[in-house]
Amino acid sequence: MRKKEDRMVISFHTTTEAVAMEDSCRRDKIPGRMIPLPTVISAGCGLAWSSEAKNREMILSYMEKSGLEYETAGIYRI
Repeated sequence: MRKKEDRMVISFHTTTEAVAMEDSCRRDKIPGRMIPLPTVISAGCGLAWSSEAKNREMILSYMEKSGLEYETAGIYRI
């Protein structure tokens, strides 16, 4: 079983927002990946972006500059 660790998790209102995030991050080589929404989070479309906790401020800044929308962002042990 995989060891749980603190991760930054961003949830989205819609699948469209989630796909826009994934496409943009791939293009600009932003660290992280799309995952199913963890059960500890009750929100949005069922998809979430996950990255190392240390990347939180960088990714949120990137999203703001890129006009990417999200529902919630936080650090979770997953």
